[in-house]
Amino acid sequence: MADSVTSQCPYCGVGCGLELLPPAQPGRPVRRDGEGHPMWSARGDRAHPSSQGQVCIKGATVGETLAGGRLSQPLYRSSMEDPFEPITWDNAFDLLAGRIRSTLASKGPGAIAMYGSGQFHTEDYYLAQKLFKGAIGSNNFDANSRLCMSSAVAGYTRSLGSDGPPCCYEDLDHCSVAFLIGTNTAECHPVLFQRLLKRKKKDPKGLTIVVVDPRATETAKIADHHLAIAPGTDLMLLHGLARLILKDAGFNADFIDEATEGFAAFSQAVESWTPRRVAEACGITEKQLRAVARLWCRKPAVLSLWSMGVNQRREGTAVVGGLINLHLLTGQIGHAGAGPFSLTGQPNAMGGREAGGLAHLLPGYRLVGNADHRAEVERAWGFQLGSIAAQPGLAAGEQVEAMERGELDLWWVAATNPLVSMPELDRLKAALRNCPLVVVSDAYADTETSHYAHLLLPAAQWSEKAGAMTNSERRITYCPAFRQPHGESRADWQVFAELGRRLGFEQQFSYDSAAEVYAEFAALSAGRLCDVSGLSHELLSEHGPQQWPFPSGSEPTTESKRLYSDHRFATPSRRARFMAEQPLGLAEPPCEAYPLVLTVGRYLGHWHTMTRTAKVERIQSMHAEPRLEVHPDDAKRFSLEADGIAAITSRRGTLTARITITDRIRSGSVFLPMHWGFTQEHACEANALMHGEACPISKQPELKATAVVVAPAVSVIRPQEQTSHRLQALRRLFSPAPR
Repeated sequence: MADSVTSQCPYCGVGCGLELLPPAQPGRPVRRDGEGHPMWSARGDRAHPSSQGQVCIKGATVGETLAGGRLSQPLYRSSMEDPFEPITWDNAFDLLAGRIRSTLASKGPGAIAMYGSGQFHTEDYYLAQKLFKGAIGSNNFDANSRLCMSSAVAGYTRSLGSDGPPCCYEDLDHCSVAFLIGTNTAECHPVLFQRLLKRKKKDPKGLTIVVVDPRATETAKIADHHLAIAPGTDLMLLHGLARLILKDAGFNADFIDEATEGFAAFSQAVESWTPRRVAEACGITEKQLRAVARLWCRKPAVLSLWSMGVNQRREGTAVVGGLINLHLLTGQIGHAGAGPFSLTGQPNAMGGREAGGLAHLLPGYRLVGNADHRAEVERAWGFQLGSIAAQPGLAAGEQVEAMERGELDLWWVAATNPLVSMPELDRLKAALRNCPLVVVSDAYADTETSHYAHLLLPAAQWSEKAGAMTNSERRITYCPAFRQPHGESRADWQVFAELGRRLGFEQQFSYDSAAEVYAEFAALSAGRLCDVSGLSHELLSEHGPQQWPFPSGSEPTTESKRLYSDHRFATPSRRARFMAEQPLGLAEPPCEAYPLVLTVGRYLGHWHTMTRTAKVERIQSMHAEPRLEVHPDDAKRFSLEADGIAAITSRRGTLTARITITDRIRSGSVFLPMHWGFTQEHACEANALMHGEACPISKQPELKATAVVVAPAVSVIRPQEQTSHRLQALRRLFSPAPR
């Protein structure tokens, strides 16, 4: 029997440590999935510093998802109306290389784009940048971090000079106030929530919890102060808190003088946000507002935590800046229990940012628009100076717009499922039909996006390839390969390297292992804020997960590291910057025709677009179908009945869902989960209703709010694809052979 192995969980950005146990264990029968594959078991790794042995239901059942429903070999069709046919990897590479060469000759590198994922290992991310931005000359690489974390990236960069969360999970054990805004931590980052809950139970008077959320979520249940603000009023709230802190002399004058800039403009910007104005706009009381402001003034350690509810906004970057303003105003940064802490969505979104995995980035938190940065990377990669284009590439939404205009010859989607996760899904479907070659690299066969592809490439996934991932607290975990790749699947980095060689860059892509790829990336990070030049697969495997910065010569440790403890920031002046934007509110506010605000989110058991979790019977029984949460007042107003079916209509379309009437949602708002796409039995394409308006700075779409109207539905409206002959034909092709 093989020994157990340790790894990082491949679900959310908490990055919990897992111990994986092989199917054959003494005294236990071999468990098998629905297709007869033997299943590995998973439990929490007690030695992992980030999670300390804790694990949620997703991590505990991940072994049940690894083998079933897999894509086994490359498949191709010249038209989306044709059936897929198996092809060889050689033919797939010839097809890709030929398309790239012809497009470079006819349209140039701007007509080639990739949309990647925080499911990548860092090695996959890194070689995708080298292939696209270096070899091909296209900066059109973006990732689902654009939908998830790009407002946090931009907010950190503008205020502190660089991306990179300054905090660590240990701060949950030391903070005197936990200020949670735009995060349902209990369901989206459950292991961190349990750590916070344990602290609260142990020291109820030593920790005050504030939750800012329009819904009374599981997270809000443990709050001392729940501010159920109206959707879109976050920045108004933050400005109101700042004004009260200023009026109460609760600011840290010494810190402001010594470590910040822009204070005068900021203080002027918040002056008009009086308690009465803020309370009326947010739908809370002045008493609530003043009580929370006093916490910022008088408590020694305030830790703020946020996620999609802040980032997925047309003013997401401004809201992040407004939150960081409060930390700068009170000096609550750089010491134990304090600081602005972005909770990452994807398991390796942090690693992707370090590797340059957005259209405006290069490895090591370098910027495409910086000539010195481009030259440094070109020299390290062995390309001629000028190989990397000087302008940022197309962000995710811009890639869709380019397809609409017929400007993309190749769109390559890897390790993600945008036909569920992007906004304006009908628009995306139409755009895909306007692209000559859509390539999808995925471990799983029957994803929504696979139905809109020409070329499907089977990807080796976590558990079948070695690599590193970085979690929300900047801790890097080595993830070994402990299973054989399924069928003909290949690691993404191997695919990128082989294609690079076939395009004529043999020397630049001559890697024998993922360890070699990581070593090259680590060396390129030297001297940067996210310096990992002292790390390697060997060191991480021997000594366990490590936090960055970890420059060459560092000693392995399990101790936590914080950024900016010297109050010297990554800006040119070494001072943090106050931001002074005025609130804009929702991009699409409710109106007479669409009087409600729809917000979307996640369920505890499911992950992203259910590619893995839909395969787990236990999770499916927890969340049997998507439910529309409606306040009792709105249910009465729109004649909705509990457990009935509602038709939810926005300016972009209509879908149906079963109704839950609950006072956990504020009147005037309704809630849907985002997980269900058209391949699921209870199809409910929530993001098809969402608009595409985005933050002009981060280019992150406002996926958290759109205007809708609801009405009783006579019957379920199913997506057109769910009953199409194409879907059924594809499923027959993907189904396993009879046993």
